[in-house]
Amino acid sequence: MKTFKIALLLLSFSLTIIACKSEPKSIKQPEVTFTKEGELTLYKTTADTIIAKLDIEIAKTPFEIETGLMYRESMKNNQAMLFVFNEIRERNFYMKNTRFPIDLIFLDHNKRVVSFQENAQPFNEASLPSNALAQFVLEVNAGLAEEWLLEVGDRMDYFVFKIEE
Repeated sequence: MKTFKIALLLLSFSLTIIACKSEPKSIKQPEVTFTKEGELTLYKTTADTIIAKLDIEIAKTPFEIETGLMYRESMKNNQAMLFVFNEIRERNFYMKNTRFPIDLIFLDHNKRVVSFQENAQPFNEASLPSNALAQFVLEVNAGLAEEWLLEVGDRMDYFVFKIEE
């Protein structure tokens, strides 16, 4: 009888281990898509020459600012995310859970470019500092700052569509 109880205990233990080793169920991340909330124009500082016109999604709430472009697969070259902060100060961003390379453009309270970080690499959690006081941060696809010949002092203007509540 003792042998039977030991065998039953071992069988029960083995089944528990087998059940725990089964493949974990994969949770599918819902696709995060771009939501056009406004339009933005970048201008050269030396003239009112237009550098680029972009559709923008705005990050203004704490959750939107924290997640930014995380969990997205890509973004079109005519799209950007604009972070709008209430105060001007030095900013630090990182690429946690961001799946594609981007350029970060830091702008001051006058909407002038104060610095930029080019070709930020996916999933890299190293700090990407503004190295200057910034109130806005514009995220665009990697390589666009270079393609546009963007310079410190260039400026932006944007407007946000009225959102019906």
